[in-house]
Amino acid sequence: MTNASTTQIIESLAAEIGDKVYIDIAGWHLYLSDAKLHLTLAEKFYPILAEEVPSEGQVMEILQGVPVKLGAGRKEVPLIDLLPMPCQTDLIEVLAEFREKI
Repeated sequence: MTNASTTQIIESLAAEIGDKVYIDIAGWHLYLSDAKLHLTLAEKFYPILAEEVPSEGQVMEILQGVPVKLGAGRKEVPLIDLLPMPCQTDLIEVLAEFREKI
């Protein structure tokens, strides 16, 4: 696969993640595309998706390893702490469906 096609696949995955998964802060839903976190996740999930559908454990581990800066960087929390359970499920479904397409 060429570098350009890999980039397109990652951008396509990022778009799907960004449109379907959100973080919840004080009841406000901020979609990952608006939070500028969708591309970061797509880049982390793509190498796994090239081989298989990531397990729930792999997904949770990646989400745990993505820091989200709050208060202009005064505090960082793992992305997993900001995702409601339904969004974690949605993310796993997005990844499984995307794997079927590639």
